[in-house]
Amino acid sequence: MKFLTDMAAKRAELAPERIAFIDHGTGLQYTFAEVNDRAVQLGNLLLQRGLAKGDRIAVLCHNHPDFFVLLFAAQKTGIVLVPLNWRQPLAELEPVLKSSKATLLFHDEPCCKLASGLVAQTGIDCLMLGADGKTGSILESQPAINDKAPIGDGRIDPDAPWYLLFTSGTTGQPKAVIQTAGMALANMINYTQATGLGTQEHGVNFLPLFHTAGINLPTLPIFLNGGCSTILRKFDPDTVLSLINDGKVTCFFGVPAIYQALALSQRIGETDFKTVRSLGCGGAPVPKHLLIDFQKRGVTICNGMGMTETGPTVFLMDKEKAAEKIGSVGKPQILTDVRLQDPAGRVVGGEGSGEIQFRGPNITPGYMDNPNATAASFTADGWLKSGDVGKRDADGYYYIIDRIKDMYISGGENVYPAEVEKVLVTHPAILEAVVIGVPDENWGEVGAAFIVPRPGSDLNTDELPDWCRQHLAPYKIPKSFTVDGEMPRTAAGKVRKNILKDAFLASTPVTSA
Repeated sequence: MKFLTDMAAKRAELAPERIAFIDHGTGLQYTFAEVNDRAVQLGNLLLQRGLAKGDRIAVLCHNHPDFFVLLFAAQKTGIVLVPLNWRQPLAELEPVLKSSKATLLFHDEPCCKLASGLVAQTGIDCLMLGADGKTGSILESQPAINDKAPIGDGRIDPDAPWYLLFTSGTTGQPKAVIQTAGMALANMINYTQATGLGTQEHGVNFLPLFHTAGINLPTLPIFLNGGCSTILRKFDPDTVLSLINDGKVTCFFGVPAIYQALALSQRIGETDFKTVRSLGCGGAPVPKHLLIDFQKRGVTICNGMGMTETGPTVFLMDKEKAAEKIGSVGKPQILTDVRLQDPAGRVVGGEGSGEIQFRGPNITPGYMDNPNATAASFTADGWLKSGDVGKRDADGYYYIIDRIKDMYISGGENVYPAEVEKVLVTHPAILEAVVIGVPDENWGEVGAAFIVPRPGSDLNTDELPDWCRQHLAPYKIPKSFTVDGEMPRTAAGKVRKNILKDAFLASTPVTSA
């Protein structure tokens, strides 16, 4: 593939008057033509400030249509966009911003304090996304700039860095994953094949835009298909359920914590899901009780699996088999090859388990300015290593067993925490469970479970070991159970197990069983 067409310009050419984005905070609507025009103006603003192809700009903002304007302006100019995590404190943001090598920072009003701190500590140039964070925009805050001269020749390098997404850093320092236009197109094709995405699609955007799901699941695929997305500043379960009930959502994607919040909302019982054709989930498997709960409401949550490094869509379960194969993430979509490799480095054929590895046009070329991390993430023959242990059944459907690094060895036996967690959440008083391996003088490692109880339930943790014996081998039963109100999470909704482990080890001495 030698080049791709300018995505915003092509959509504007195909359907200029069709609505691309609705800003829920203000009610403002953006047509495809307006998105493209604004991206051209913003691109010219960047060029007039002396920025050039390959330079980097950062953005620190809540969800807003102008984020996508900025994204398309970066594509037109070849300038690399770096979304920053507004949930991080200044002490964590500063080293990330420095490592990104961005020379200009965009921010919205809610992020003014953070942006001011970054300016003070790094000296970076700064621009406001809008005067009030609601009705203002990048362009309104720069009224002198109205240059609509075309940028470039409409051809986009499919392999050039377009934007950078920092990994969640649940176990170490985050890395800047390169995202390209070619990856975005491949993701759109994979997601469209899995869900039947069409030109009349309506989505709702609330997952944070410094994460691949916020951009790509499914807002960018909907845009590329000519559909419309309503953009919320942040997730609110009642607002989302109202949009669904009003028939304004046909395609939906969330993480398990999102579905859990929707299920606990008092509005769930009065919500009509009749217009929702597709419900996808990633980040972690959806608990069985949630799958069944939504099935009773006439909709099927389809588990999926991907990574920031895969663009992200690789797996997404088909509705036809979802009830039969609960827990499966489905089959690899059309533009991605998947293989399993055992610990000895042998490729597993047919049924079996091993590390999941990927190749295809949706795979990142690597980590920006980090050749060592890039080399370590790929096999000698060019497959991306996921770090996940997966299982393939006789029908070709895949299941995620656990992260390789999360497995612990207790008394010489391998224990996968995800297997134990799936059992724990079947307890009638448990809403969520997380298990980690912790040191033990006698067994080497044992399980420590962290439990979020169901609202209104009466959970007695002293009874849990006996209950677990009915469902688990003795060596898999956690040796401790800690009740927590909520779990520490990344922006993608994944539990930060490293925080739980650090807190546990700080408060609990190594014990013998």
